[in-house]
Amino acid sequence: MLHKNNIIAIVILSTLLLGGCNWMSEVSPGNLNDNEEINTEDYYVPVQEYTGKEYTLPNGKETDRIANENREEIEEAIKLFFKEEYKTEVKVHNIVGNVDGATVFVESIGKPHFYTYAMIPIDKKQEIILTENIWTQEMVVEDAIITGLYGMAYKHEFDVLDKLLEKISNQYDITGKTNEAIKNSVGAGFSTNFYFVQVADDEPFKSILNDYLENKKMEPENLKKLFSNSGMSSEALLISIKMYMSTDEEPNKKAFEELVNAVKESNDIPRGAYSIIINKNEVIRTTGISEGENSLEQSYPNDIIKD
Repeated sequence: MLHKNNIIAIVILSTLLLGGCNWMSEVSPGNLNDNEEINTEDYYVPVQEYTGKEYTLPNGKETDRIANENREEIEEAIKLFFKEEYKTEVKVHNIVGNVDGATVFVESIGKPHFYTYAMIPIDKKQEIILTENIWTQEMVVEDAIITGLYGMAYKHEFDVLDKLLEKISNQYDITGKTNEAIKNSVGAGFSTNFYFVQVADDEPFKSILNDYLENKKMEPENLKKLFSNSGMSSEALLISIKMYMSTDEEPNKKAFEELVNAVKESNDIPRGAYSIIINKNEVIRTTGISEGENSLEQSYPNDIIKD
């Protein structure tokens, strides 16, 4: 059983990852790259137009320039790092300067499918990419792999969830993040336009992860047995559904209520702790964050537990 504070911390991180995929962004008009002034007309963008290429990190203007001038070198180093450390081939989508280097957003090639990121330091004085010092936050990549394996194991159940969300999206004219945004900034673990999956307790999944890192062949049927026999609780995996109004209007309460009820009543969607948010249409251009006082939300401690 997870400690209550751990769940709270992970849910907060989930919100940040959905909004901007990085702990370094704060939801504040004052949090601008290198203290640039706000142009209020450009501060927000419709979610359908947000590609993630606009994403910035504080004090990253100089390193962003250096990194993107050396993109080929960074891509090569990052691909090698993931191949050696995580036995995973990746494609690099976006490189964003941060205060000490660059944050590199990647997507796995093939299965398991997931999104994650790594950091590469930069010597700003000499404008040198420190390719030997690539690093990741503790368990960020490992947890992303676990969610990708979970997506493989429960493909049918996730297909059911996808159809459920697509139906409500079409019925009430609500939408999700673009594919480009997921690739370039907001993708986290096993992700789609409407939701992403995170690990809240990695203890039950360590042997599954070790098998993957030891290059053992992973077939969906065997994976499903491994997850079923892992002793995991439903609270060990967080499935965060995040949708947006397609037009400039307040979040639709009827759509929200139907979405909550549909998740509660479905017996065919993946196990997990579900949170649900419907936001207005616009997001902050430089972070992708959108939560506001008018957002409709059901999450911890009232998340929906599917066993």
